[in-house]
Amino acid sequence: MRVIGRTDTGRVRPNNQDAFICGRLSASTSFAVVCDGMGGANGGNVASAIAIKVISDRIVDTYREGMNETSLRNMLGSAISAANIEVFDAAMENLDLRGMGTTVVAAVADEKQVFIAHVGDSRGYMVTSDAIRQVTRDHSIVQAMVEKGQLTQSEAKNHPRKHFLTRALGVEETVDCEFTQCDFPEGGIFLICTDGLTNMVETDDIYAVIHASSFEDAPDKLVAAANMAGGSDNITVVLMAGQETSGKSSQE
Repeated sequence: MRVIGRTDTGRVRPNNQDAFICGRLSASTSFAVVCDGMGGANGGNVASAIAIKVISDRIVDTYREGMNETSLRNMLGSAISAANIEVFDAAMENLDLRGMGTTVVAAVADEKQVFIAHVGDSRGYMVTSDAIRQVTRDHSIVQAMVEKGQLTQSEAKNHPRKHFLTRALGVEETVDCEFTQCDFPEGGIFLICTDGLTNMVETDDIYAVIHASSFEDAPDKLVAAANMAGGSDNITVVLMAGQETSGKSSQE
């Protein structure tokens, strides 16, 4: 599995509270973790940095080739729970960090499937030759309103409370993460991104950029598209895909 990522401060924010890590767990399996921190000038940076380290360390230390779905779910859930405790405790110990938290999307993928655990409104999309499909569900007030029939998807895009989350890692003593598993179709690309991309670039345009770009260039092209649209937030994208027939791979 190939995996590549890019993060950018954007054109408005003074610092980058997003963070990501990606890499290989074996010849056929890769992982990625993406976080979008929140909580004041310093809190978001701290929360996302803690979460990235704790979750990635747990995944790397725990993963074994041939793990079944239950084991992978337990691994991801345990990693996110451990990160939640670390972030929450750090906030309790420092008044300047009170209320900090972060979104998270953590994924483990091989050539056949991708397993995802997420909290918040950072997203995962499966991109195939003819479609792009969001496979995570936003943990946000507007998404809850959409599911109750109180808003349409188009109304939700510009709702004044669109940034209000119903779940975030680190803001309470425990966290409820959501698990998703989906097939990894041949030639497919799994995209993980923060809302700095999805708030700036329409889903159809994300699809168009990915299909007009090489795997190696797509992260830069997506970040550039978000910045050209205003770059009002930090932007992070990670792409995961199967090996090329030539056996070449890229990782960043």
